[in-house]
Amino acid sequence: MSAPERIPPRGVTTAELLTEGELTVRGRIREASNAVLLCDVSYEGREASCVYKPVAGERPLWDFPDGTLAQREVAAYEVSEATGWGLVPTTVLRDGPYGQGMCQLWIDPPGDGPGDHPDGGEGGGGDEGIGGGAGLLALVDAEEPGEGWKAVGLAEVGEGRTALLVHADDERLRRLAVLDAVINNADRKGGHLLPASGGRLYGIDHGVTFNAENKLRTLLWGWAGEKLTAEAVEALERLREALGGPLGVRLAELITEAELDATRARVANLLASGRHPEPSGEWPAIPWPPV
Repeated sequence: MSAPERIPPRGVTTAELLTEGELTVRGRIREASNAVLLCDVSYEGREASCVYKPVAGERPLWDFPDGTLAQREVAAYEVSEATGWGLVPTTVLRDGPYGQGMCQLWIDPPGDGPGDHPDGGEGGGGDEGIGGGAGLLALVDAEEPGEGWKAVGLAEVGEGRTALLVHADDERLRRLAVLDAVINNADRKGGHLLPASGGRLYGIDHGVTFNAENKLRTLLWGWAGEKLTAEAVEALERLREALGGPLGVRLAELITEAELDATRARVANLLASGRHPEPSGEWPAIPWPPV
């Protein structure tokens, strides 16, 4: 759909390219509920493809009355960078053709071969892969997940049938599950998982995050209640320190004081429990449809 990023000259970062470059709108992604524009961005003779989401195209949300989707998307990127995991494509806040908005690097799929297609994969021996999950999510006609898979829960699939929703027992997904717990992601769907070259996996669409109330809703519940990995604990400790310094200062520009305090509390609670969170029962735990 788009050309791969042309690497900026030495000394120019991707963030600078997205922030300073000239945006040229190529089209609109119509499946999105808010305005999402596919653009080219050019700076000092170099180009990349990116997504531009102007604030003017956002629909108001009654349960997220403060700030903007764009600000929360940038905040999610900042937190991801502070973990050291790089789970969110480079995302900046900038002015564009339709005013201020979020600008995020476009991620191309790793290839067009059968094993590389975004909807490819065997689905863990299941009946139905979930779009956008890159073979990492599936609905299976079984009572228990197969080896290498984690159960999320039963889902109605029509005509009185149910299937088991599963996701891969994959360290990249597990990192995303930790990130989602920190940012309080209310909408982690299969379509928000983007595989990239080199085995990378990115998460996108973080506009409904950072609420001061518990809103965690995700397809990645497979590790609920399990002990955090040593890697996750180290990342959370880095986050706790960063939230008391430059990261806290940066997030204060993007989310409210109450939301920032709640973020610090979530990190502290994860470290205190040493475990992945479990559904609270106060909010639907799984987004539906899951794509």
